Amino acid sequence: MKPYHQIPIQDCGERLIAIPLDNFAIKSPHPYVKLGAEYGDKSPYCLRQGVLAALLEAQFLLEKRNPQWKIEIYDAYRPVGVQQYMVNYTFNSLLSNLKLQEQHLSAQQRQDLWNKVYRLWAAPSLDRKMPPPHSTGAAIDVTIVNEQGRSLDMGGEIDELSERSQPDYYLRDEDGNSQQYHFNRQLLNRVMSNAGFVRHPEEWWHFSLGDQMWAWLNYQNNPQYKAIARYGRV
Repeated sequence: MKPYHQIPIQDCGERLIAIPLDNFAIKSPHPYVKLGAEYGDKSPYCLRQGVLAALLEAQFLLEKRNPQWKIEIYDAYRPVGVQQYMVNYTFNSLLSNLKLQEQHLSAQQRQDLWNKVYRLWAAPSLDRKMPPPHSTGAAIDVTIVNEQGRSLDMGGEIDELSERSQPDYYLRDEDGNSQQYHFNRQLLNRVMSNAGFVRHPEEWWHFSLGDQMWAWLNYQNNPQYKAIARYGRV
């Protein structure tokens, strides 16, 4: 259970809306589909109506500052089944990278590996009181591409299992490249936050609006805020 799961949900009933992809850049094929995840009749390129409106506003703000630059959508809506697939995929990838065999793991080794997995991925819970953020249609993983269609270098990859995923990892590094990475992350955060999103405290690429994490983070910054999520699991 994550701290934000204490936030109650009063779903506003907005439906999932297809993202107008011409307004943005996307990864093709979709990263998780490429790995074998099955979305069924659902598209990963959907968001709740209010969240999509905010994303379009973020794109407007980005282009106002940097004409022809686009927000690049890595992932948006994610069914719980896909969440489970990616949790399992990450666990198996860790085993492979560390040259370990699951049947030979000690209890402590197994626990340590799962702790690493769940530091990045939300649990694929079917409990409607604690849905994975992406399964609400209110969370999105994004970066930025320039006018040449090249992704800005953020000094780390989306879904990277390392300390570099921390949003302010490069803040105090005086190296020129590191400062550019931090500047790029700050630019992404600025356009998204000015449109109403909040950034995941441990992932530079993850933003949400209206889900439990969004409500919880807003409450941390303003205890007078009434912490209620408007989007639950779809």
